Amino acid sequence: MYPEIMLIPMREELTTAGITEARTAAEVDAALAKPGTTMVVVNSVCGCAAGKMRPGVRLALQHGQTPDRTISVFAGQDREATERARSYFQGHPPTSPAVAILRDGQLIYLLQRSAIENSTAPAIAQELTRAFDTYCAASTV
Repeated sequence: MYPEIMLIPMREELTTAGITEARTAAEVDAALAKPGTTMVVVNSVCGCAAGKMRPGVRLALQHGQTPDRTISVFAGQDREATERARSYFQGHPPTSPAVAILRDGQLIYLLQRSAIENSTAPAIAQELTRAFDTYCAASTV
C-alpha cells in the first residue's frame, strides 16, 4: 500500500469531477442498491490510470448523457471496497484500472485494463460516452 499522501491527487482527480469515493464495502453496496445506473471506477496508481483512464473518465462525464451516479474505489488501497465492487463484476477477472456500469446492481458494461492500456484518454472518453448513450439513456430514477 502506498502512503495516503501520495494518493490524494489521484483521488482528487476523480472527486473533483463529481465522482464519490466508496472506501468501504457498505458504501459500495449502498450506491449499487439505488435504482438506475451507477458507474464504478476502479482507480489505480498505475500509469495507464493516470494518463488514460482518469482523464478519459473526466472527459466522458462532460457528455450530456451520464450514469445516474458515479463512484470510485481505489485498488490496492481501499481493499474492502474494491473487493466488494469487483464482486458485482462476476465472470470477469479483476483488473485495475477498470470502469463498469451497473443498472440496479447488475453489471451491464465493463471496460477493463486491457482496453484502457491500449487506448488514449480521448478514445476512452469516446468509448464511455458511447456506453452512456447505450446503457444509461433508458435508466429511470
